[in-house]
Amino acid sequence: METLDALSALRALGHENRLAAFRALVQAGLQGLAVGELRERLGLPAATLSAHLNVLRAAGLVQDAREGRVIRVSADYARMNALLAYLTENCCAGAGECAPASNVCSPPSRGDRA
Repeated sequence: METLDALSALRALGHENRLAAFRALVQAGLQGLAVGELRERLGLPAATLSAHLNVLRAAGLVQDAREGRVIRVSADYARMNALLAYLTENCCAGAGECAPASNVCSPPSRGDRA
């Protein structure tokens, strides 16, 4: 990840409601949440949530898909993990004292869910 991409992602997450939305989507897993369900969980007006999701979308942190009349939003785990890797790439000055790089979020693929 490039520095400007990391700054964009961090700026997007630097608001209480956007961070709460992103965390809810990460917790929801690959299936994500319908926009209406996310709105109810966060207690935000539709227009406010839409504006926050647009910021997260522009930073590449979330993606959405239309399912009939429902728009389902999900976290982009690859982008999240790239940001985490960027933030920790020089952890502990390379002394090997940090957690291994494999400690990233990798939800089961859609086909692996029961």
